[in-house]
Amino acid sequence: QVQLVESGGGLVQAGGSLRLSCAASGSTFSINYMGWYRQAPGKQRELVAKISSADRTNYADSVKGRFTISRDNAKNTVSLQMNSLKPEDTAVYYCNAQSGLVRITDYWGQGTQVTVSS
Repeated sequence: QVQLVESGGGLVQAGGSLRLSCAASGSTFSINYMGWYRQAPGKQRELVAKISSADRTNYADSVKGRFTISRDNAKNTVSLQMNSLKPEDTAVYYCNAQSGLVRITDYWGQGTQVTVSS
């Protein structure tokens, strides 16, 4: 089992920045990918960015060039630096960890609200 605890988030004006952090505990040795997803009201949860244990990254097209994901394997943390925020970035952001190679297990944090005002 893996437990994820998020921090950061809040209210910011358009064009501003926020940083989200997530700390993993438990069976962290089994984690391959860590990442961030978000869910806006009335919409499906979507991938924002993810990073492998070898620091390979994937970003949603909508955040490329604005968001940066980073990972500290020694501390079992993943962070998301969000710059040039837009109102459409408003959502609940969830930390995600994936373990396993053949049978993948997803773990989720409790979610943190990010609100961008225009």
